[in-house]
Amino acid sequence: MKNFSNKVAAITGAGSGIGRALALQLADAGCAVAISDVNETGLAETAALLADKGVKVTQQRLDVADRAAVYAWADQVVAEHGQVNLIFNNAGVALAGSVAGTSIEDYEWIMNINFWGVVYGTKAFLPHLKASGDGHVINISSVFGLFSQPTQSGYNASKFAVRGFTESLRQELDLASHGVSASCVHPGGIKTNIARSARINASMKDLTGVDGEKSTAEFEKLFSTTADQAAATILKGVRKNARRILIGLDARAIDSFQRSLPANYQALLTGAFKLGRRLRS
Repeated sequence: MKNFSNKVAAITGAGSGIGRALALQLADAGCAVAISDVNETGLAETAALLADKGVKVTQQRLDVADRAAVYAWADQVVAEHGQVNLIFNNAGVALAGSVAGTSIEDYEWIMNINFWGVVYGTKAFLPHLKASGDGHVINISSVFGLFSQPTQSGYNASKFAVRGFTESLRQELDLASHGVSASCVHPGGIKTNIARSARINASMKDLTGVDGEKSTAEFEKLFSTTADQAAATILKGVRKNARRILIGLDARAIDSFQRSLPANYQALLTGAFKLGRRLRS
């Protein structure tokens, strides 16, 4: 897909951050957009920003963890727009805490949104993308889908799952050769609301010596890429039919770090966490 003019894109998590930036940039490129989010206020704000773009815009409140709702939305998008060419499975949440301190319910919560939401979105839209003859699936993983770190077992699990699912999907689409492709996106630190809206339990402080709120503030200081920059990189990757899209210098550095030390990076990270805990004590 070399351009987005006269195409139709569906975007989850479009009420803020990367999802909103994708919607605006696609509209500027002449692409109609179907936006969704569980946050109706944010969704309405995005729709208002799209109002004068000169393309058709539809919106739907959507919980991506609700399989029936995702499938219904996919059919609705085609009914309202006549076709759909791109699905951006962007909606996601964050979770922090040790394995021992994180409840099964919290693991189920993050997997239902971050992984199953991607699976539902892919499978619900894939037949429609095939029917269009020119389609692309874009699934948002993370740098945490490339490497793991303490307190991120739930987030790591969900984002590694997205990566494995999407890479397998891409190979199947390449074998089928029916005009549809797929890309897996790995953002580094992006200036969005995801860290501030994360679920963080008390085990985070027990393990690292930093309480959740302070840890989030420290983490956000490292974020160097804006949502607009992230969206531009994603769309450039789609035009190039990239299999893996890394966003930000931090993502590239982490990818290189993990490739250089595929197992030993874990010991280095553990050492860094121990040093930080001693310095704070």
